[in-house]
Amino acid sequence: MLEKSLFLRVIRIKNLLPSLKEKKRYILYEIDGKMNYKDVDDNLKRFIGELGYAKAGVRFVKSKEDKGIIQVNHRYVDEVKTGLALINKPIRTKKVSGVLNKVKEGM
Repeated sequence: MLEKSLFLRVIRIKNLLPSLKEKKRYILYEIDGKMNYKDVDDNLKRFIGELGYAKAGVRFVKSKEDKGIIQVNHRYVDEVKTGLALINKPIRTKKVSGVLNKVKEGM
C-alpha cells in the first residue's frame, strides 16, 4: 500500500526567481563576405575555450549570410565581441541590447 501512494504523488517543480535567472544580451554582428555561423562558432570556441563558451551561454538566435544575432550572458559580452573581432574575416558588432526586438531592427 505504501508503494502505490508514492506513485500517485505529483511533484511540482518551482520556477526560478527572476533574480536567480541568467541575464542575457543579444549581439548583432555583420560579416564582410560570406561565412556561415558554424565557422563563427568554431572561432569563438577557439578563442574563449570550451569552459568559457559554456559559461558565456553562446546561442545563435538568427543568422543570414552576412548578419546574425548571438545570445550571450551579460558578463561575457566583451569576450564574445573580442572573439568576433579576432576572426580572419572582418566582423563588426553593430549593436548590443538586452531586448531581442531592438536588435532585430538592425537586420
